[in-house]
Amino acid sequence: MTSSQPSIHVFDVRIDEPITMFTDLVVTAVCIYAWFRMSESHKSNHVNRYLRFYFLTMGIATALGGILGHGFQYAFDAWFPSSFVVSPWKLPGWLVSMFSITLLERAAIEYLRPIIKPKLGKLFTLINILELVVFIFITIYTINFYFVQIHAAYGLLFVVTSINLYVLYKRKTLSSKLFLMAVGISAVGALVFLNKWDIGIWFNHYDISHLLMALSAYVFYKASKQLLKDPIVNGRGK
Repeated sequence: MTSSQPSIHVFDVRIDEPITMFTDLVVTAVCIYAWFRMSESHKSNHVNRYLRFYFLTMGIATALGGILGHGFQYAFDAWFPSSFVVSPWKLPGWLVSMFSITLLERAAIEYLRPIIKPKLGKLFTLINILELVVFIFITIYTINFYFVQIHAAYGLLFVVTSINLYVLYKRKTLSSKLFLMAVGISAVGALVFLNKWDIGIWFNHYDISHLLMALSAYVFYKASKQLLKDPIVNGRGK
C-alpha cells in the first residue's frame, strides 16, 4: 500500500492527488457521454429515464468527488474550516452518488414490473425510497464513507443483480446479461479499493477502482441501449 500522491502545481495552482482527481473525471466523462447519447434517443420509457438520470447524477457525483474530495479539498477546507476528522466537503459527492445508485435500483425495479405483481412492485419502490433516506441520514451524521460503500453494495449486488438474474432466468434478455457484467466489473473495482491494491504511488487503489468504474459505466450504457430493444420492456414478453 502506498501513501497519498504528491501534489503538483499547474500555473501556480496546487492540485492534490492529481491522478486520483483525473481518474474521477474519466468516470464523469463516460457518464456524461452516456447521458448525452441516451438523451438523443427518441425512444423512452420509465426504465430509460431512470437510467439517463443515473448517468447524469453519477457524472456529477464523480466530478464533485474529484474536485472537492481530492484535487482541491485543501482550498475548501481553508475557506470553510471544520472540526470534523473527515472533511465535510467529501459529502456532496458521496450523497449524489447514493442518489445515483438509488436511481439505478429504481430502473431495475421498473424493468422487473412487467413480470411481477403490481403490489410487489410498489413494495420494492417503497423500500427503495426508505433505504436511501436511512443511508443518507447515517452518512451525514457520521461522515463515514463506509456507509456509502454499504449502500452501493446493497444497491448493486443485492437489488440490481438479483433483479437481473431473475429477468435473465425468465426472459433471457441480452440487456440483463450486460447489466450483470457491469455489476461484476464494479465488484472487481470494489475489491481493489477495499484491499488497497495498487501499482505505485502514481497509480493507487483509488485510480484503479475509478478506471474500473468508468468501464462499468460504459457497460451499463451499452446495457441501457440494449434494454430499449428487449421484449420485456416493450411489453412483448411471454
